Amino acid sequence: MSQLHKKFTTEQVKDLLQRYMDKKIERKYIQEILSIKKVRFFALLKNFKDNPDSFSIDYSRRSPKRIPQEVEKNIIKELKIDKGIIESKTNPTDSYNYSYIKDRLEDRYHQKVSLPTIINRAKQFDFYLPKKAKKKPTTVKWSPIMSVN
Repeated sequence: MSQLHKKFTTEQVKDLLQRYMDKKIERKYIQEILSIKKVRFFALLKNFKDNPDSFSIDYSRRSPKRIPQEVEKNIIKELKIDKGIIESKTNPTDSYNYSYIKDRLEDRYHQKVSLPTIINRAKQFDFYLPKKAKKKPTTVKWSPIMSVN
């Protein structure tokens, strides 16, 4: 579905719909301009006809996307445990295993959290280690001296 609120203002869409109602422009051209299909067009048109003054294409999230405070505390707690393991000189580990943290949250606390949320919290609270650049293998160019007879 096309996100009209990012491409057009409410006034622009109102103008196009008004032109359609005044029979100045055909539906298919408006659909092309707005990059929407027929069903979406008629849904917008119905909303515009019902409430022309309060018509808006602005998007607002119905509920804020927040994780509970308890879940966030547990994420930080598990990241601290991993940080202790990483900083320990006796372990060869040098990176966080975010998938393992996700599994631990599910097993220990019965809390389901997405992996990007865990990574975002790691970055936010300074538990993030960027991936190390891998060394490129050195290639040996072939030369006639190297050939075996």
